Amino acid sequence: MLNTVTKQTNVLNGIDVDALGQVVEDIKQDTAKALVAFHVRSAWKGQTVSESTVESYTIGGERVPRRFAIRIDEPVELLGTNTAPNPQETLMAALNACMMVGYVAGAAVNGITLDSVEIETDGELDLRGFLGIDPDVPPGYESLHYTVRIKGDGTPEQFRAIHETVMKTSPNYFNMSRAIRLDATLEVG
Repeated sequence: MLNTVTKQTNVLNGIDVDALGQVVEDIKQDTAKALVAFHVRSAWKGQTVSESTVESYTIGGERVPRRFAIRIDEPVELLGTNTAPNPQETLMAALNACMMVGYVAGAAVNGITLDSVEIETDGELDLRGFLGIDPDVPPGYESLHYTVRIKGDGTPEQFRAIHETVMKTSPNYFNMSRAIRLDATLEVG
């Protein structure tokens, strides 16, 4: 009879807490392992449809292949074909998804079993800015509002602490709450 060894892992809310701890320790020992770079290429697919592709990312100087496509469109009322979420909805989804990782991992690290987490984000913008009708109207959001609904076996104090941590450490929360320098290059031809 073969003796099989099964690795026991400390998994909570789908997060391998031991592996997360090891990642943290590895980064503390070698800060070069902390550098992560992402790349997205978007191509026009007609009318208001674009398709963004992800082919890889880099972590700690190592390229990791991946293959995903993200379609984006506008509603018919905004001259689109309504075949996919629009850029604003995708922006909010990216914000929510990034924060979601923080809530789930934060709960797991604190030994909290989650029943559910939901993040709902709303924003309103004025098309006069986007369409160039009024130069005094900003083309984007002046503010976004989001609500986090979280249930699990944690205390309200634990959930408040996780919420504060997410607002301090979520990359997309950071990106959306502060100005990011955008360096543009235009290639024609």
